[in-house]
Amino acid sequence: MSRPNVLVSAAILIDKAGRILLSQRPEGRTFSGMWEFPGGKVEQGECPEIALQRELKEELDVFVQVKDFRAYRFVSHAYDDFHLVMLVYSARKWNGDLIPLEGQNLAWVYPKELQDYPSLPADLPLFRLLAEGGKL
Repeated sequence: MSRPNVLVSAAILIDKAGRILLSQRPEGRTFSGMWEFPGGKVEQGECPEIALQRELKEELDVFVQVKDFRAYRFVSHAYDDFHLVMLVYSARKWNGDLIPLEGQNLAWVYPKELQDYPSLPADLPLFRLLAEGGKL
C-alpha cells in the first residue's frame, strides 16, 4: 500500500539537570494525550534544522540557534495513512522561557522516567533507548 511520506524534525531539549522536555498533544489533535518530543513538519524547500527552529518558536516561544542542534537519530515509522521520517536532534541551549503556545502540557523528565509517559509509536523506541542509558 502506498502512503505519503511525511518528514518531521523533533528536538530533545535537555536542561542542566539532565532532564528531557516532553510535550503532550492537546485535545482535538490526532493522538491527543500522547507525549512526544517537540517539533513538527518540514515544509517544502525548508532544511530540517530551520524547520525545527521555526517549530520550537511556534510551539514553545524559544529560539535555538542552528549551531546548537546536534543530530541524534532518525526514525522511520509506517502509520496507517502516512509514513513518518523523523529527524531527531538534541539541544542544551536555547533563548527564552518555555511557554506552551498551543495549549499543550509540558513535562521535564529524567531519561529513566520516559517509559512512564504514553508516547507515539514513532517515539517509543527513542524513549526506550534513552531510558536504557542511550547517550545524547
